[in-house]
Amino acid sequence: MAKLYFRYGAMNSGKSTALLQAAHNYEERGQRVVLLKPRIDTKGHDSIVSRLGVSRQVDIVIDPADNVVQVVAEYIDSLQAETGEPLACVLVDESQFLTPAQVDDLFVVAVQVNIPVLAYGIRTDFQTVAFPGSRRLLEIAHSVEELKTICRCGKKAVFNARLADGVFIFDGDQVAIDGVDVTYESLCGECYLGESGGRLAAKHHAKDMEPPGPHPDFS
Repeated sequence: MAKLYFRYGAMNSGKSTALLQAAHNYEERGQRVVLLKPRIDTKGHDSIVSRLGVSRQVDIVIDPADNVVQVVAEYIDSLQAETGEPLACVLVDESQFLTPAQVDDLFVVAVQVNIPVLAYGIRTDFQTVAFPGSRRLLEIAHSVEELKTICRCGKKAVFNARLADGVFIFDGDQVAIDGVDVTYESLCGECYLGESGGRLAAKHHAKDMEPPGPHPDFS
């Protein structure tokens, strides 16, 4: 049985580069892959663009209403008709933008269609809240792997802080594409708290504008 893999990391952790390398590894061995990305990710339009400057056009752009099992099945039929070759792997970029139902579709592709699925994405938004697609991947993926990057202070970065005109902001829509409306910086927990005024800026905090109270004494 094939597996669903979720490889996540903060921004600048090399997710797109790793995906393109995985595609190259398969193709170097004469195996066919299909590259998918959600349409909501407008950066690069219909291409996957690595920060190292490597890019590649995707095979399928996924709309929010698409059934991914059906989309992959149609691609397999087309591949068989054109080349007679089997599909070896499904590679998904920016998988955090998939719906939970589409993540379930990826699981079905792996388990019932028996094709490995490698999904790459970020875990949480700029307010430290999990994207719905990422949350579902964390729940059901057979394998979860963190791709690491560093904060400006040298520690491991875990959060994606949003900037507008060079200023950190902690309110706004969950989705704002990097380089289109805003920019992002990957930060460690300490630096994130320093920029946010000492709080995780999650939407589910009812009193996130109140100053933090005194810490309990555990001595």
